[in-house]
Amino acid sequence: MLSAKSLFQEILDHDESFRLFCSIAASGESQGGWENARIAALVPPGERELAPKIARHGADEDKHGRIFNALMKKRGLQPVEVPSDTDYTMLLERHGIGLAHEKLKSDQPLTARDIVTYLAHSRVTEQRASEQMELLRKHFADDPDIGRAVKMISSDEDNHLAYCHEELLRLAHAGHGRAIQEALRECALAEIRVYRDVSLAVMAHMGRILGWSRAKGATLTVGIHAVYVYERAVGWRRMVSLRMPERRDALGGPVAAPEFA
Repeated sequence: MLSAKSLFQEILDHDESFRLFCSIAASGESQGGWENARIAALVPPGERELAPKIARHGADEDKHGRIFNALMKKRGLQPVEVPSDTDYTMLLERHGIGLAHEKLKSDQPLTARDIVTYLAHSRVTEQRASEQMELLRKHFADDPDIGRAVKMISSDEDNHLAYCHEELLRLAHAGHGRAIQEALRECALAEIRVYRDVSLAVMAHMGRILGWSRAKGATLTVGIHAVYVYERAVGWRRMVSLRMPERRDALGGPVAAPEFA
C-alpha cells in the first residue's frame, strides 16, 4: 500500500534517492540561514530587538543544513547538485515572495514593511516545514539513523512557527494588520503553487532513481494535484491565521540543543 511512510522509507533505503533528498534539504536550509543572517544585519532601528531572534532563526537553519550533510556523511555519501526545478527557496523568490536577494546583498537598512514581508513569508513557509517535520517525526522518530535529527529539526521548526505568530501579532497590534493580512494571503497562494511544482519535480527525480512504474508515478502525481486543489480552495487559510502560541518568546532564550553530528 502506498503511504507517506512507505514512500519515504523507500527513499531512505536507497543511497542515491537519500542523497538527493538530503542535498535538496541541506541547500534550502543553508539558503534560509544566509537570508536570516542578512535580515538580522539590516533590521531597521525601530525593530532592533528583533535582530537576535532573526539571527537565531538563521543559526537554526544553518544547523539544519549541517545535519542533513552529516546524515549523508554517515553513509559515505557526498552532496549532489540540486536540480533547479526542486529549489523551493529560489522558486519562491522568482515568484516575488519574501525579500529579494538583491535587497539583502545591499547595505541599505530594511523598512518596517520589509520586516512584515519577511515575517509573513516565514510564517507561511514555516507552517509547511513544521507540518512536514511533524509527519517525519510521527513515522521516524525512533529510526536509529535519522530519528534524532528529525526530532531536533521538528522542534526547531515549531519554535520558528511560534515566533512568527507572536511577532506578527505584535506588529498587527502596532497598526500593521492590513499589510500583514495582504502579505500572508499573497505568500500563501504563491507558496502552494511552488510547493506543488517542487513536489512534482522531486517525485519525478525520485521515480527515475528508484525505477517507479508509470502507474506509481501517475498515482503520486494525482495525489500532489489533489493536495493543491484542496489547498487552493480552503487549505491556504491555515497559513494566514494568527494566534498567540503556547511557546512564547520561542527564539528569545539561549540556544538549547547541542550540535548534531
